[in-house]
Amino acid sequence: MAFLIVKYVHILAAIVAVGLNLSYAVWIIRAQRDPGHITFALKGIKFLDDRIANPAYGLLLLTGLLMVVLLPIPITTLWIVIALALYALLVVLAISQYTPTLRKQIQLAEAGDTTSAEFTGLARRSQILGQALGVIVLVILAMMVFKPHL
Repeated sequence: MAFLIVKYVHILAAIVAVGLNLSYAVWIIRAQRDPGHITFALKGIKFLDDRIANPAYGLLLLTGLLMVVLLPIPITTLWIVIALALYALLVVLAISQYTPTLRKQIQLAEAGDTTSAEFTGLARRSQILGQALGVIVLVILAMMVFKPHL
Protein backbone atom coordinates (compact mmCIF):
# COMPACT_ATOMS: atom_id res chain seq x y z
CA MET A 1 0.00 0.00 0.00
CA ALA A 2 2.86 2.41 0.78
CA PHE A 3 4.22 1.94 -2.72
CA LEU A 4 0.85 2.81 -4.29
CA ILE A 5 0.58 6.00 -2.24
CA VAL A 6 4.11 7.05 -3.22
CA LYS A 7 3.37 6.19 -6.86
CA TYR A 8 0.15 8.24 -6.71
CA VAL A 9 2.02 11.27 -5.32
CA HIS A 10 4.74 10.76 -7.94
CA ILE A 11 2.26 10.76 -10.82
CA LEU A 12 0.35 13.74 -9.38
CA ALA A 13 3.60 15.71 -9.07
CA ALA A 14 4.46 14.87 -12.69
CA ILE A 15 1.06 16.07 -13.88
CA VAL A 16 1.41 19.33 -11.94
CA ALA A 17 5.02 20.04 -12.98
CA VAL A 18 4.72 19.15 -16.65
CA GLY A 19 1.24 20.63 -16.98
CA LEU A 20 2.35 23.98 -15.62
CA ASN A 21 5.45 23.98 -17.83
CA LEU A 22 3.27 23.41 -20.88
CA SER A 23 1.06 26.32 -19.87
CA TYR A 24 3.96 28.79 -20.09
CA ALA A 25 3.71 28.85 -23.88
CA VAL A 26 0.02 29.71 -23.61
CA TRP A 27 0.79 32.56 -21.20
CA ILE A 28 3.38 33.99 -23.61
CA ILE A 29 1.22 33.64 -26.72
CA ARG A 30 -1.69 35.36 -24.98
CA ALA A 31 0.57 38.17 -23.72
CA GLN A 32 2.05 38.74 -27.17
CA ARG A 33 -1.44 39.56 -28.43
CA ASP A 34 -1.63 42.40 -25.90
CA PRO A 35 1.86 43.68 -25.04
CA GLY A 36 0.46 45.43 -21.97
CA HIS A 37 0.17 42.01 -20.36
CA ILE A 38 3.72 40.79 -21.00
CA THR A 39 5.02 41.78 -17.57
CA PHE A 40 2.05 40.11 -15.86
CA ALA A 41 2.51 36.94 -17.91
CA LEU A 42 6.25 36.72 -17.26
CA LYS A 43 5.75 37.29 -13.53
CA GLY A 44 2.98 34.68 -13.53
CA ILE A 45 5.27 32.16 -15.20
CA LYS A 46 8.04 32.91 -12.71
CA PHE A 47 5.64 32.49 -9.77
CA LEU A 48 4.27 29.18 -11.09
CA ASP A 49 7.76 27.93 -11.87
CA ASP A 50 9.31 28.91 -8.54
CA ARG A 51 6.42 28.08 -6.23
CA ILE A 52 4.62 25.14 -7.82
CA ALA A 53 6.36 23.47 -10.79
CA ASN A 54 9.89 23.34 -9.36
CA PRO A 55 8.77 22.01 -5.95
CA ALA A 56 6.74 19.38 -7.85
CA TYR A 57 9.92 18.38 -9.73
CA GLY A 58 11.68 18.07 -6.38
CA LEU A 59 8.85 15.88 -5.11
CA LEU A 60 9.20 13.78 -8.27
CA LEU A 61 12.84 13.10 -7.46
CA LEU A 62 12.09 12.18 -3.85
CA THR A 63 9.13 9.92 -4.64
CA GLY A 64 10.98 8.33 -7.54
CA LEU A 65 13.91 7.43 -5.32
CA LEU A 66 11.53 6.19 -2.64
CA MET A 67 9.83 3.90 -5.18
CA VAL A 68 13.24 2.47 -6.11
CA VAL A 69 13.78 1.61 -2.45
CA LEU A 70 10.26 0.24 -1.89
CA LEU A 71 10.17 -2.13 -4.88
CA PRO A 72 13.30 -2.60 -4.77
CA ILE A 73 14.79 -1.82 -8.16
CA PRO A 74 18.56 -1.40 -8.48
CA ILE A 75 19.40 2.29 -8.81
CA THR A 76 21.90 1.18 -11.46
CA THR A 77 19.11 0.02 -13.78
CA LEU A 78 19.93 1.73 -17.08
CA TRP A 79 16.61 3.54 -17.60
CA ILE A 80 16.84 4.92 -14.05
CA VAL A 81 20.44 6.05 -14.56
CA ILE A 82 19.50 7.76 -17.84
CA ALA A 83 16.48 9.45 -16.24
CA LEU A 84 18.53 10.66 -13.27
CA ALA A 85 21.29 12.00 -15.54
CA LEU A 86 18.71 13.85 -17.63
CA TYR A 87 17.07 15.16 -14.46
CA ALA A 88 20.45 16.54 -13.32
CA LEU A 89 20.92 18.17 -16.75
CA LEU A 90 17.41 19.62 -16.50
CA VAL A 91 18.14 21.17 -13.11
CA VAL A 92 21.48 22.60 -14.22
CA LEU A 93 20.00 24.17 -17.37
CA ALA A 94 16.98 25.52 -15.53
CA ILE A 95 19.05 27.12 -12.76
CA SER A 96 21.93 28.38 -14.89
CA GLN A 97 20.11 29.39 -18.06
CA TYR A 98 16.30 29.50 -17.99
CA THR A 99 15.75 31.27 -14.65
CA PRO A 100 18.31 34.06 -15.26
CA THR A 101 16.89 34.62 -18.75
CA LEU A 102 13.34 34.88 -17.40
CA ARG A 103 14.50 37.17 -14.57
CA LYS A 104 16.19 39.53 -17.08
CA GLN A 105 13.07 39.51 -19.30
CA ILE A 106 10.98 40.54 -16.30
CA GLN A 107 13.40 43.35 -15.44
CA LEU A 108 13.21 44.73 -18.96
CA ALA A 109 9.43 44.35 -19.13
CA GLU A 110 9.00 46.17 -15.80
CA ALA A 111 11.08 49.02 -17.26
CA GLY A 112 8.70 49.15 -20.22
CA ASP A 113 11.29 47.69 -22.61
CA THR A 114 9.44 44.95 -24.51
CA THR A 115 10.34 45.94 -28.07
CA SER A 116 14.12 46.25 -27.91
CA ALA A 117 16.51 43.85 -29.58
CA GLU A 118 17.69 42.76 -26.12
CA PHE A 119 14.17 41.83 -24.97
CA THR A 120 13.44 40.07 -28.27
CA GLY A 121 16.69 38.12 -27.98
CA LEU A 122 15.88 37.11 -24.43
CA ALA A 123 12.38 36.05 -25.47
CA ARG A 124 13.83 33.89 -28.23
CA ARG A 125 16.42 32.42 -25.86
CA SER A 126 13.69 31.68 -23.31
CA GLN A 127 11.62 29.96 -26.00
CA ILE A 128 14.54 27.79 -27.15
CA LEU A 129 15.50 26.91 -23.57
CA GLY A 130 11.89 26.09 -22.74
CA GLN A 131 11.65 23.79 -25.73
CA ALA A 132 14.95 22.08 -24.88
CA LEU A 133 13.86 21.57 -21.28
CA GLY A 134 10.54 20.23 -22.54
CA VAL A 135 12.29 17.65 -24.72
CA ILE A 136 14.41 16.54 -21.76
CA VAL A 137 11.26 16.15 -19.64
CA LEU A 138 9.58 14.11 -22.39
CA VAL A 139 12.58 11.77 -22.64
CA ILE A 140 12.56 11.32 -18.85
CA LEU A 141 8.84 10.57 -19.06
CA ALA A 142 9.52 8.00 -21.79
CA MET A 143 12.15 6.35 -19.56
CA MET A 144 9.63 6.13 -16.71
CA VAL A 145 6.76 4.80 -18.81
CA PHE A 146 8.54 2.42 -21.21
CA LYS A 147 11.46 1.38 -18.96
CA PRO A 148 13.54 0.43 -21.98
CA HIS A 149 16.13 -2.30 -21.74
CA LEU A 150 18.83 -0.64 -23.82
